[in-house]
Amino acid sequence: MVDIREVPEAEIDRALELAYLVFHDRPDRDRRALHHALLTRCARIGAYDGDALVGFMAAHHFRLSVPGADLACPGLTFVCVAPTHRRRGVLTALMDEQLRRTAAAGGPIAVLWASEAAIYGRFGYGAATQGVTIEIDSTRPLALRVAPDRRPLRLVDPADAADLVGPYHEAARAARAGRPSRSAERWADEWLGEHDEEDEELSPPRTVVLGEPGEPIAGYVLYRTKSASPAGDGGPRGPGLVRVDELEADTPAVAAALWECVSSLDLTGKVSAWGRPVDDPLLHFAADRDQVRVTAQFPALWLRLVDVPAALTARAWAAPVELVLELSDPRLPANAGRYRLKAGPDGAACEPARAAPDLVLDVRELAACYLGGTRVVELVAAGLVEERVPAAAAALDAALRTELLPHTADEF
Repeated sequence: MVDIREVPEAEIDRALELAYLVFHDRPDRDRRALHHALLTRCARIGAYDGDALVGFMAAHHFRLSVPGADLACPGLTFVCVAPTHRRRGVLTALMDEQLRRTAAAGGPIAVLWASEAAIYGRFGYGAATQGVTIEIDSTRPLALRVAPDRRPLRLVDPADAADLVGPYHEAARAARAGRPSRSAERWADEWLGEHDEEDEELSPPRTVVLGEPGEPIAGYVLYRTKSASPAGDGGPRGPGLVRVDELEADTPAVAAALWECVSSLDLTGKVSAWGRPVDDPLLHFAADRDQVRVTAQFPALWLRLVDVPAALTARAWAAPVELVLELSDPRLPANAGRYRLKAGPDGAACEPARAAPDLVLDVRELAACYLGGTRVVELVAAGLVEERVPAAAAALDAALRTELLPHTADEF
């Protein structure tokens, strides 16, 4: 048996060494310092076998945008178990304790990014958002079907970037569910940090905004660049790369101007944008889809419903619906049972029910649908949700619908 307890600040370095062991990482001194500072701002729990730390988990203190609301939400990170203690219930004990603490604090949801997609479904997490990687062949001008906004583009001094784009990002979170809040430290260390953790050859971040000087900005793009790769075996040099980390825009015309900007940088031939929303307008207003291609799609943010009635009544609903849901939740039995959900644009109620269910599902499936990113009818077709009453799934989908698909690129 292991003992699950809080990890004091004095033992953060021990926790980091365990994480580096598990994730096969050898960070330099600067990255270790960033990780240490990050963990001082997180809640931390560990699994101890005697005095040995054999499992660890931290949680950011986030707020997450959900349809019509912004909810307190722990964001799990640095989840790891020592190789000597795998398959001994350590991860289960950590996850159960984290869920217990979230419930005790009144938190309706929790989120994480999965290092391995097969792990977290059994703890009730569902893939609530999807991301795509978009690549642009920028060896020729970007062909567009909309006219770019021709207001000025400005390169922002790095010292001023967070103050300028941070408020814009915070306002934009409300328009698209699934986006965690960003602290000043996360802006400085992760989004605007001098060095990129994944690729040391990338430049420092650049920030370009669109809008008249003195007026509120209408959009921005954060990007890094990499020089052309050297020729190999007498072949030609590879093109320089522009990696777009984030692009936000008020209108399609603003987005077009920002994409045109990053696609026309000298000495580059490819733009890569990881973690874009599935419904990115670029995929519609690009005139040549051979030039603008989706090269990957993947589950992004995984969400857990910790308090089902609280979570369902907190979000906004697009259409009236009244259904009885029969829910299973092996890890949090308080969630299991039948609920009558009565919701609509004027609000929602979710109360225990005895009536026969319209839909039978696991909490994992309800979590995947909660932000509006997964359709219930697709889960019925996949055999993961049982529809007892015809058209019940379609009715729930109509109520869950959001104008924009949920999305986040905030990996943590």
